[in-house]
Amino acid sequence: MKSRTVYYCRECGARAPRWLGRCPECGLWNTLEEASGPDPPAATVAAPVPLVEAAAAREARLCTGIGEFDRVLGGGLVQGSVVLLGGDPGIGKSTLLLAVAHRVSRAAGSVLYVTGEESVYQVHLRAVRLGTLNERLFVLAETVLGAIEACITNMAPLLVVIDSVQTVADPEVPAPAGGVSQVREVVARLSRLAKAQNITLFLVGHVTKEGSLAGPKMLEHMVDTVLYFEGDRYHANRILRVAKNRFGSTSDIGIFQMEADGLSEVSNPSALFLSSHTQDVAGAVVVPALEGSRPLLVEIQALVAPSGFGTPRRVTTGVDYSRMVMVMAVLEKRLGLGLSGMDAYVGAVGGVHLEEPPVDLGMAVALASSFREAPVGRTTAVMGEIGLTGEVRGVAGIRQRVLEARRLGFDTLVLPEANRQEMGAQPGVTYVGTLAEGLAAALP
Repeated sequence: MKSRTVYYCRECGARAPRWLGRCPECGLWNTLEEASGPDPPAATVAAPVPLVEAAAAREARLCTGIGEFDRVLGGGLVQGSVVLLGGDPGIGKSTLLLAVAHRVSRAAGSVLYVTGEESVYQVHLRAVRLGTLNERLFVLAETVLGAIEACITNMAPLLVVIDSVQTVADPEVPAPAGGVSQVREVVARLSRLAKAQNITLFLVGHVTKEGSLAGPKMLEHMVDTVLYFEGDRYHANRILRVAKNRFGSTSDIGIFQMEADGLSEVSNPSALFLSSHTQDVAGAVVVPALEGSRPLLVEIQALVAPSGFGTPRRVTTGVDYSRMVMVMAVLEKRLGLGLSGMDAYVGAVGGVHLEEPPVDLGMAVALASSFREAPVGRTTAVMGEIGLTGEVRGVAGIRQRVLEARRLGFDTLVLPEANRQEMGAQPGVTYVGTLAEGLAAALP
């Protein structure tokens, strides 16, 4: 079979017949990498089918028994799907998938765990520690693609885990493992095999220092679902996010805690993101956030202090930096708070990342509270998006946010005036239309 050489951009996945210094699609320099391989076979002609006559087969989902994991996937595993899981080294990717493999094998059928980074003995030691040993969970230490395909074909398992995809290589492809050519070939062949045999396939992927999946960008386009396992490896909280999902929502998250015997689900996630203050403190306020369909109460903390250098520092943790800078500018321009010469530090408790605009009012209240040394009540929660003119805009999902706040004992709520018609008059609720009104309601 004739061999061909093409070049792929590792950032956007664009294809070029020859090497170029600059990618013609994304415009980045020195991102094209050589990918050699045999020409694809001649395409067969398929007859089109009228959409109205197409049989819509109902997708069969398999619950893993891990509620947070099933939530992120949209209700469970879809047979024949290919799922890519990425995350920082040591964050718990292998621990999570070994727990999933154990639950599925114990409840539904045989599971094959292919490891390219550990020996069978090392996987056995981890399984003993996590309590995930059973007779239908098989492990294979192999990095040769052909051997893995043969094992999957002969065994016909219900679920296959490849840990990790960057370690698997095809000897016939003239490139090292983890390169563009190898990753493209490995993922393409394993995906075809999984869909042909109706096997659910999990691929573990490395991430770069920027937090994106290592390898060519087209890797994400070749799979059905892309998951990111996030968290600080020095803290117990772990968050599972979905970046792409052909079978469900892309906005839900799963929350876990890393313990000595593995990962455990968090039954009350809002409690993770709230600090237990014994008394009112300045610079802390609770915001009802919404991650997909899940409401979370998160405490936002701010510290404003005189700058000891010529240029004031602005530092954020878990909140959007640009929105924090915008909120500070509105506070100074519209309300006269002298923040331009102050250092400002804003963070979300518990390692969660809040990017939605409804946390603007919470950031503003926390900054003003720290600046004025005026504490916010411990049972007060605020929410609202701030505009550049100082208005407070309405937020989506207001009912879920309010119900979660009420459930956890927050009896004083500051809500946008735009949501009054939807929520109506309620005890303990103050509706505000401007930032000035919001600070007056939250900082009496």
